[in-house]
Amino acid sequence: MAGYLQVSTATPTREDAVRLAGSAVAAGLAAGAQVVGPVVSVFWHAGEYGEGEEWQVLLKTTEARYAELEAHVLAAHPWDNPELGAVPIVAGSAGYLEWLDKSTSKS
Repeated sequence: MAGYLQVSTATPTREDAVRLAGSAVAAGLAAGAQVVGPVVSVFWHAGEYGEGEEWQVLLKTTEARYAELEAHVLAAHPWDNPELGAVPIVAGSAGYLEWLDKSTSKS
């Protein structure tokens, strides 16, 4: 069984989030994505405390496709140094995981 990941990032606008999610899925780097928001973010940036609204993007992929997905997100993202992290999907229904494999296969 392949390893599966949920990759997250955030964007400044809904349009940026949908564009990023769509381009990753269209390229086969993610099987699917959800856009959630707006969410309130509290953070440190450039040495200063900040708060703001962002749109979260959750991308489902395999470990085998992560490096390509990371490169895609970083190249297409509107921010120079966006949040980008991945957590393992440790369990899932057989049908869901098969769909994830099929949707991100390179064939």
